[in-house]
Amino acid sequence: MDLSHMDAITNEVVARVKEQMLPSFEVEASGRHIHLSEKDLHTLLGEHAQLTPVKSLSQPGQFVSQVRLTVLGPKGALHNVAVLGPTRTETQVELSLTDAQNIGISAPIRLSGDIKGSPGITIINGGFAVTIDHGVIAARRHIHVKTADAKALGVTDREIVQVKIDAKRPLIFDDVVIRIDDNFCTMMHIDYDEANACGFKKGIRATIVR
Repeated sequence: MDLSHMDAITNEVVARVKEQMLPSFEVEASGRHIHLSEKDLHTLLGEHAQLTPVKSLSQPGQFVSQVRLTVLGPKGALHNVAVLGPTRTETQVELSLTDAQNIGISAPIRLSGDIKGSPGITIINGGFAVTIDHGVIAARRHIHVKTADAKALGVTDREIVQVKIDAKRPLIFDDVVIRIDDNFCTMMHIDYDEANACGFKKGIRATIVR
């Protein structure tokens, strides 16, 4: 075996060892969902309606509720869309780009809560409906980082990083936003379009590669 080939093998082994030493974190795929305001919740489900937790989500205090609704765009509808709790100040609908395109909406890629200037949509529950004039987004991929984990990961709030996904179809995601808070559970969120691109399975992990 020539020395150049041996050097190449050595470099590959060293690279793999270094990668394994880096902190990693779990990746979670988030499907289409709705966040309702108190006002819109009552309009759609009644004056005394409340969101009841059915399943807890990875981020503390967040949950999948018992409510499923239909969202209607110019070219079609999406049925059985989950409503997450608790309620928010403003109603927001998060779709994948494929979802949005299928119902005729051009959804901007935004962080959750950044809905100014975004398209509107109609939300339906049987004979009741609410039409919002803004609030539809495709979630920008991001990592929730618990403050205590930020130093180990070497990141700062709102930093933009590249992330390598260790999945069936490994890839590197660019333009990933870091969000840091004491109450977060460290977890990366991608939508179903992105999950399909990397061959997502529950429990996959990722590493920041810058």
